[in-house]
Amino acid sequence: METELKGSFMELRKALFQLNTKDASLLSTAQALLHWHDGHQFCSRSGQPTKKNMAGSKRVCPSNKIIYYPQMAPVVITLVSDGTRCLLARQSSFPKGMYSALAGFCDIGESLEEAVRREVAEEVGLEVERLQYSASQHWPFPNSSLMIACHATVKSGQTEIQVNLRELEAAGWFSHDEVATALRRNNPYTQQQNGTFWLPPKLAIAHQLIKEWVEKPNCSTLPA
Repeated sequence: METELKGSFMELRKALFQLNTKDASLLSTAQALLHWHDGHQFCSRSGQPTKKNMAGSKRVCPSNKIIYYPQMAPVVITLVSDGTRCLLARQSSFPKGMYSALAGFCDIGESLEEAVRREVAEEVGLEVERLQYSASQHWPFPNSSLMIACHATVKSGQTEIQVNLRELEAAGWFSHDEVATALRRNNPYTQQQNGTFWLPPKLAIAHQLIKEWVEKPNCSTLPA
């Protein structure tokens, strides 16, 4: 196929650096649906094989007629600021040199605000004073998630980071100039430089969250 179409296959994560918004959304949806169908081939109650409908939007158990629909897990992704700097972190699973905003799954029974405060406290030991909702986005990796993006500020004088090494590999405060420079870098997969860090691709909501902060550092103004 690669020879016939004069192209080559690549990881979808890397492709996001090159795709436009429309194509990226289409491929992300397809990736999520294929992964969901692969993991829901049997009914959790009867154990019998399920069957998908023509559109691929659901699966049905023939024995008890239970209908299964694709689901997304809610995830809060938060860019923390102390007013002049923002906090970026990385997990060991991230590509080398990449830093992003803090992120974590919402627990059952939590509100959005509670999830943000808990995740920030758990991962870096900081207490959120104010937060502001930014936007949301479907994200297919590793499973289908609804990314809920927020800006948050921490209490004055309480900016000492305590990195939870079970969750993160590293975290730190970055200046406005450092982050602005990172935003201007091209595709890091092909242009990595020693001693520099890079940010998620433009189509990722983490990138948009960081860009908002660079363009308006004091955007986290609402009380939590």
